[in-house]
Amino acid sequence: MSKVIIVAYDISCNKTRSQFSKFLEKYGIRVQFSVYEIENSQRILDIVTTNIESKFKKMFDAGDSIYIFTSDKNSIIKYGSASLLDNDLIML
Repeated sequence: MSKVIIVAYDISCNKTRSQFSKFLEKYGIRVQFSVYEIENSQRILDIVTTNIESKFKKMFDAGDSIYIFTSDKNSIIKYGSASLLDNDLIML
């Protein structure tokens, strides 16, 4: 079983959402409308998180959120309103 990164997002602005989706298409495939599956590597994860921090984070509206689930570390990275939630998530 290959290891993957799952990126799920809820972005309200059409322009920002479109730009973010096009960015993710460079690295993975769309599996749901706002969910991408990306081959897991530290290099790709660094590229994605660096671009979110440097470009997309400042474009978020108050209710926007991004979740990044990594299968190798069983960790979750949160941005936007998702980072304000301190709920435990169970990945199945």
